Amino acid sequence: MKLSIFSFFLIVNYLLIINSLSAQEKVFAGADENSLSRAQYFTWINNTNEGTTEKQTLINLDFFEWLRKEYGMILDIYAFDSGIYDGKNFYGKATDARHKRNFPNGFDAVYEKAKQNGTRLGIWGGPDGFGDTPEEVAARKELMVALCRDYHFELFKFDAVCGPLRKEKEDDFIDMMKQCRAFSPDLILLNHRLGLDKAKDYATTFLWEGKEAYIDVSASNTTTAPHNRAGTLSRGLTPQLKRLTEDHGVCLSSCLDYWEDDLVLQAFNRSLILAPEIYGNPWLLSDSEFPRLARIFNLHRKFGKILIHAKELPASYGKYALSRGDNSTRLLTLRNLTWNPEEITVKLDEEIGLNSKKGKQVKVRLHHPTEKMLGIYRYGETVKVVVSPFRSLLLEVSTSNEYDEVGVEGVDFEIVKNVAGQLVVIKLLEMPASEAKIKLVNIPKFKKIELDGQDVTASLKNGKSLKIEFDGEKLNEPFYRKLADLKQIAVPADAGTLYETTVFAADNNAMETRSLRRSGETKIPQVQAARDAFFQQSTFVNRGIWDRYLFDCNKNTRFFPMKLKGDNRIKRGCFRLDLGEEIFIDSMVLKVNNEYELQPLLFEEGNFARISSDLNLWKTITFLADTTMKIVIGEKMRYLKLNPFPDALAEVEVYSDGKKLLSENFRASNLFADTDAMKCEGAFSASFTLNEVAKNAYLCVAINGEHGVEGAYAALKIDGKYVGAPSRATSYPANHWEYPTVKSASNYTYYFPLTEAAKGKKIEVFVLGYNAEKLNLKPEAWITAYPVPFEEKTLRIEN
Repeated sequence: MKLSIFSFFLIVNYLLIINSLSAQEKVFAGADENSLSRAQYFTWINNTNEGTTEKQTLINLDFFEWLRKEYGMILDIYAFDSGIYDGKNFYGKATDARHKRNFPNGFDAVYEKAKQNGTRLGIWGGPDGFGDTPEEVAARKELMVALCRDYHFELFKFDAVCGPLRKEKEDDFIDMMKQCRAFSPDLILLNHRLGLDKAKDYATTFLWEGKEAYIDVSASNTTTAPHNRAGTLSRGLTPQLKRLTEDHGVCLSSCLDYWEDDLVLQAFNRSLILAPEIYGNPWLLSDSEFPRLARIFNLHRKFGKILIHAKELPASYGKYALSRGDNSTRLLTLRNLTWNPEEITVKLDEEIGLNSKKGKQVKVRLHHPTEKMLGIYRYGETVKVVVSPFRSLLLEVSTSNEYDEVGVEGVDFEIVKNVAGQLVVIKLLEMPASEAKIKLVNIPKFKKIELDGQDVTASLKNGKSLKIEFDGEKLNEPFYRKLADLKQIAVPADAGTLYETTVFAADNNAMETRSLRRSGETKIPQVQAARDAFFQQSTFVNRGIWDRYLFDCNKNTRFFPMKLKGDNRIKRGCFRLDLGEEIFIDSMVLKVNNEYELQPLLFEEGNFARISSDLNLWKTITFLADTTMKIVIGEKMRYLKLNPFPDALAEVEVYSDGKKLLSENFRASNLFADTDAMKCEGAFSASFTLNEVAKNAYLCVAINGEHGVEGAYAALKIDGKYVGAPSRATSYPANHWEYPTVKSASNYTYYFPLTEAAKGKKIEVFVLGYNAEKLNLKPEAWITAYPVPFEEKTLRIEN
């Protein structure tokens, strides 16, 4: 068919118009693949769907301000999660009584506080909320636009939890985003399972794999491992190494050990548009860990401009190994997902993305898991590094001086503080009873150098070396090693005692309370304030998820099996109380607030308590059920069990010699099955003696294979004394703060802390199987330590 000249020009003109319109609609979605990462914290798990408050937010921001002033850590975005305006299945307004109660000053106070520290705000919400009338559409747009216009928000996290975006509202959504980005051109929009159509181009990211990172709640191990974060360490690479996605960051709330390995991979391996990204309760780390948290953030900011370019490394570098950087400086992230150390050979040439002339000097520096000056090599040479089991490694390789920073040759070290205008503080790390010859490198002008308080300026100035000795008793064996394979044995006669030993050593408290106990007390006011703000919020207290509420002399607080989103009790559970030591007890008084909370016990009916001193011999005592129940004992005891037990106990009072006892050592649980409900079908065992026990040592009893949910438990006998495992992976069932703990049917690993008291004594390890059809198990015993049992010395450099 022939076209007339007129028709031809009409078609050409039409195509030009279409192309012009397409060009006009080209969207910049707040960032692109070459944009620098933003360091972010968001509040999920610090609050749940009920939302947070201005008071709690200001306290949290004080914590991040302290990190900035003390360690130079900068947080780009502080993002509110659920419950500010919107919540599950609803959309809110700034005029809602709920929002005005929580934020009486709007965002004015938190905005000013954040701005003082170079931090911008973000918010969680839903994609719709436009209502059904023009007035409702306008109101929703104004609500969101005002956040950018008045408070310079940098992030919107839109989640399908609120509901989807209706198709007929996509144009309104697009218009809203255009208006918002007129005030905040770099506004990041996180797409959490929204299913956008026309509006898809306006979203910055999508949720990678649809996964979240709350350890042992939404993420867990699938293999045995020496810690609970092996599952998150095994996350792979994003499609085509895309950075415009979100991995949900690193959760610092539960199972905190080895969090730094997790964060190194999030920040330097994936290095997404939000990196480093953390959420939850970072104030639950121990005081000694905050310098490391800041260091990872600071290193990422230091190298930020070159972390946008990535190169996959050959298979010889291990699973998901990646190199980021430019022609002269590369940051390599390696990982080991096995029980044995892995030695990796690194080629200092184009194989890792380093481009230079032959013979050029290449500086190699380890940044994680410790820092170490590995040496200066020639371009094209190789260097070997060892990646520890179930850990990550961060290596800097450079022919440039651009990123040089103070360091120490001759020893592993940790840069605690390197902030302009302040003392430089470096921890020197070596194994006990070791010697090292140290030398400072890349050191700026200084006035004075102290080593553990002693002036060593003269000994280390002008490139001099200093020989130093570390304290402690020399370790003759590796602190990490396999100890034994367990062999199948006949079910031991004391299987019930072994089981009770471990469930009494464990607890069913909320995951966050376990983290608090793990990290210990803090001496930092801002950390204590953030912890108090979290644990004292009414929504946490009212969920009854901490056994301490039984001993606080407050009947308004209770401890009960959390049944929200499922009943976590194992075979109907059992209430257990451990007094911490054998004591002569006159009586115990158990209180509930009303007859309803007494259920399933019935008012004024006889019930039974069992008491023991050794978890082997038990005595039954009858008592009458009531809102106040007195159990008369009149003998020595340590342990008590109730089965059945009241739905919601409010107080437990313990009396001896006519006086109410203090309760610092009292502990309770309510989810584990009673021994009577657990029939042991098979057992495995091994024994050994340890000639030395390193600092921070613990045994890992890895039960490889399928055993069924709660189908295998482990316990020890040390010199004949029963010892239980206070923690395991996957975690013991918890009375949950946000969502129930994972139920896994295979590959449990039980963890037993060790002290010097175990040295030289016979240690017997037992694994008990409770599913007759799932006894094809291969249990192993390993010993390790966390943190690594280094001895430390501290350098202080006054510049």
